[in-house]
Amino acid sequence: MEIVSFKTKYSKAFYQLNREWLETFFYVEPFDEEVLSNPETYIINKGGHIFFALLDNNIVGTVALMPLPKQKAFELTKMTVSPEYRGHKIGQKLMQHCIDFARTENFNRLLLYSNTRLENAIYIYRKYGFIDIPVEANCPYKRCNIKMEYPL
Repeated sequence: MEIVSFKTKYSKAFYQLNREWLETFFYVEPFDEEVLSNPETYIINKGGHIFFALLDNNIVGTVALMPLPKQKAFELTKMTVSPEYRGHKIGQKLMQHCIDFARTENFNRLLLYSNTRLENAIYIYRKYGFIDIPVEANCPYKRCNIKMEYPL
């Protein structure tokens, strides 16, 4: 498996992988649809990054680092692995890649918004050193009931 950076040709995989997990566990919120449909506009062109797990020339996972200038942070977001490849530590490799990348780029901190229903994801976030912090009142996601931080 190789982790590669965003290329326009991977936009469809970014959309499909994220839509799959959102529809499985929740629903696609309007903000999700905007970001997933326009990753270059909402993430790349604003100074963000999207990474993909590539296995045998197939995209099997993805994650994004979206800038949050008001919070002086990057949001670790849109992390998902294709259902048939879950349980093979691909999500953990994507997570570690983001942490290493953030350190190399001298980011201040990483933030993430999630939901405690995603027990496996929350377990992994804590395993990697993310800590719980209060969710702000104007959280961008309705499904969010937990916010976590990784200070760098």
